[in-house]
Amino acid sequence: MAERLQKILSQRGIASRRQAEKMILEGRVRLNGTVVHLGQTANPEQDHIEVDGIIVPPHRPGMLYFLLYKPAGVVSTCRDPQNRRTVLDLLPLHLREGKGLHPVGRLDADSTGALLLTNDGEMTLRLTHPRYHLPKTYQVWIQGHPPESVLDNWRQGVILSGQKTLPAPVRVLEKRDSQTLLEVVLTEGRNRQIRRIAEQLGYPVIHLHRIAIGPIHLERKGKSMFPGTYRLLEDFEITFLKNQVNLTSIEVPADIKERRV
Repeated sequence: MAERLQKILSQRGIASRRQAEKMILEGRVRLNGTVVHLGQTANPEQDHIEVDGIIVPPHRPGMLYFLLYKPAGVVSTCRDPQNRRTVLDLLPLHLREGKGLHPVGRLDADSTGALLLTNDGEMTLRLTHPRYHLPKTYQVWIQGHPPESVLDNWRQGVILSGQKTLPAPVRVLEKRDSQTLLEVVLTEGRNRQIRRIAEQLGYPVIHLHRIAIGPIHLERKGKSMFPGTYRLLEDFEITFLKNQVNLTSIEVPADIKERRV
């Protein structure tokens, strides 16, 4: 059955529909050897579809959901024009090819911590949409010791690019010499939001580390993940994400589920 190409790419986990539309507009998608235009349809079981020269599988792969501990210096993209190491480079070959995995949202190259990877294009679209306020917890080392009045300002929301940020819990975890460790919980995802707020308040970020996305933590069962490692999400974690964005649960493929530890 013929469907719009952006929907096919989303179903195959190549990208969200919005990202797929951008790929089409950039001329990165070919149908039977010809560059496509937005709105064009195809039958994935009969037509030959390519993205960046890579063949799109005719059938939808099983849905996969991973938590990755992103190390510093790695970019949160599937490919990088500057040939920097990407989050997909941290995965074994059998997951990098033909599965359609991609990061959900981004962490700055210098930032570390929890990042979701999936080939569920519809979930990616919803989780990255502003209407869904998925809480993300960060530990942030900043320069200096801000007084409570400054932290209250942050908690209540500050003006960034002419728009006030949503209220956010901010608490002091530790003070060391001329630095302070904060825990910050965000329910929105503006570009470099924590770094920009801290800079604006006069206490620039030294290091930013995301420890959790909702109830999905880098530390599990008393054991902490290490930079560059990944794990499959537990069933309750997948259910949380799907409930968060009003999606029904999808079973993890059996051959992948057996590897969960």
